[in-house]
Amino acid sequence: MPAQLTGAPAASGEAVPPAPPGVPVPGVPVAAGPAEPDLGHHGDAEATPGLVDLAVNVRRAPMPDWLAEPLVAALGELAAYPDPGPARAAVAARHGRPPEEVLLTAGAAEGFVLIARALRDARRPVVVHPQFTEPEAALRAAGHAVDRVLLDPADDFRLDPARVPADADLVLVGNPTNPTSVLHPAGALAALARPGRVLVVDEAFADTTAASGVDGEPESLAARRDLPGLVVVRSLTKTWGLAGLRVGYLLGEAPLLARLAAAQPLWAVSTPALAAATACASPVAVAAERAVAVELAAHREHLVARLSGLPGVRVVGRPASAFVLVHRPGAAVVRERLRERGWAVRRGDTFPGLGPDWLRIAVRDPATTDAFVDVLAEILEA
Repeated sequence: MPAQLTGAPAASGEAVPPAPPGVPVPGVPVAAGPAEPDLGHHGDAEATPGLVDLAVNVRRAPMPDWLAEPLVAALGELAAYPDPGPARAAVAARHGRPPEEVLLTAGAAEGFVLIARALRDARRPVVVHPQFTEPEAALRAAGHAVDRVLLDPADDFRLDPARVPADADLVLVGNPTNPTSVLHPAGALAALARPGRVLVVDEAFADTTAASGVDGEPESLAARRDLPGLVVVRSLTKTWGLAGLRVGYLLGEAPLLARLAAAQPLWAVSTPALAAATACASPVAVAAERAVAVELAAHREHLVARLSGLPGVRVVGRPASAFVLVHRPGAAVVRERLRERGWAVRRGDTFPGLGPDWLRIAVRDPATTDAFVDVLAEILEA
């Protein structure tokens, strides 16, 4: 089964996509029914208080002093308007870029909104799925007609650049991809870049990846300045548990980022968030981040090994991030049984290209994994 391109021809000859529930698109009827995934559903909706949370991919650990201290100090500076200059310079230095190639945002999600609003003249936006649904939701909310390239589950959702239409002038793809945990080769992603196209690579989970013999984030394009139209989206949410602070950034060509910045409200990133961005770009933070990624890889291997021993459970490919994607017939019922037993996992049917037989499971410490898999095994044997 090859990657699929969705979208129905309209009278004008343009592609008119199905609109997701709750996301109005000007001039396009809102579709209802089970065939269209709910793009607005996210893992936090699964994490009901009282359940063990394997649905959200944010690491929960005590905040290190090198991060906590500047955050606390920033609270004494709230009377002044935020100054993004120092944080922008720190992030630029981390990735070997000049500051004008960095745009700080209120989380990665704001970056997708800026892209959708600033690039309204895109003629054929394409989103590679399965992946995080917020980029497509932002495009649709800004009035874009969006085509989808659906990767093949039989091929472990690996990216073939040839599947992306040559005339797509705005392409969005995740790496490593949420929810599949697939890490695409940097060369495959770079092959999508070309003059006249904006290539958006969502690297919100890049800091969770590690590979033997690799000093840094394997397959990241964050330092690539030679690829035309490349925009890399980054987040500080995952490793350092800052989902509530809302801080991320975009990397790309200065003229393109200036265009995106023109769509951003003034002072969009708060003073504490800027302090966090500066701290997390420091050499101390990067070294700590790499150590966390190595530990995560060991914990992920343990989870994959335990899941692989369960009847009818297939783990997708070689997971590379803070979560794994599994296929199991009847997974929707299994998810409900897990909730009854006190465990929350992420449903798969809200991601285009998946369905009710898919679940995303966050990587946790081995003791939590063992307790979870023991319960899951009991449910599957019942």
